[in-house]
Amino acid sequence: MASELCKTISVARLEKHKNLFLNYRNLHHFPLELLKDEGLQYLERLYMKRNSLTTLPENLAQKLPNLVELYLHSNNIVVVPEAIGSLVKLQCLDLSDNALEIVCPEIGRLRALRHLRLANNQLQFLPPDLGRSRELQYVYVDNNIHLKGLPSYLYNKVVGCNGCGAPIQVSEVKLLSFSSGQLTVFLPAEVKAIGTEKDRVLPLQELAMRSLHHTYHSFLKDLNFLSPISLPRSLLELLHCPLGHCHRCSEPMFTIVYPKLFPLRETPMAGLHQGKTAVSFVAYCCSTQCLQTFDLLS
Repeated sequence: MASELCKTISVARLEKHKNLFLNYRNLHHFPLELLKDEGLQYLERLYMKRNSLTTLPENLAQKLPNLVELYLHSNNIVVVPEAIGSLVKLQCLDLSDNALEIVCPEIGRLRALRHLRLANNQLQFLPPDLGRSRELQYVYVDNNIHLKGLPSYLYNKVVGCNGCGAPIQVSEVKLLSFSSGQLTVFLPAEVKAIGTEKDRVLPLQELAMRSLHHTYHSFLKDLNFLSPISLPRSLLELLHCPLGHCHRCSEPMFTIVYPKLFPLRETPMAGLHQGKTAVSFVAYCCSTQCLQTFDLLS
């Protein structure tokens, strides 16, 4: 089986194939043959359905830089590395029927991505920026039973979310949660605090992070001027990659969000799902002003 797999990949490399089918191969690890030397620079579509993969390599984008479609349906993938955000040409990503509990924010920042399939996983929240790109048009998260909130960016997209929103004890989850009336949603793990309409001043750390980010983008264009000595590594990494952007004004957010819920049943999409889901749209805002003025339906 191993020699046959190596032969298949070698032929694809030599003949510069654009499509490679590695379905039903009982693979427990990503094939090293795919990552050898320069990888498969011409490959555009990789099919690895119904294997037993648990993760993806960090250098995937480096070795397969021209991937347009990646099909990983029905594996055992628990974690998707942040490096997937470097697959700049990726248009279709299928991670349905895996064991995902978290979707890394970098997936939400894939600029070319049009189709994203995450159905039948164990997700409890989605990245705040998912759907911010205009290219992303189709998102399927059906049967993530504990998923209760969809980023408001997805409101005008084609969304499959049947079988979501089952009750769960908040005490069982190590995530911040936000409630409005009878609705409760879990927030991304990166969120350290939840703001409300009563807050008049942002926390000092959030103000400092936004000021540094603004300075970097407006003048310096290079975060290397901040050494690890002047700023802890965790905060330096956060400056490179904010937890999300305000759904009202696009201001970057780093430690605190001001969430606002819009029940699905109160939107035109409710008729499409006919009571088969109990999710809400979540607007992640950067301040009380944006929280008060954001309106999903306007």
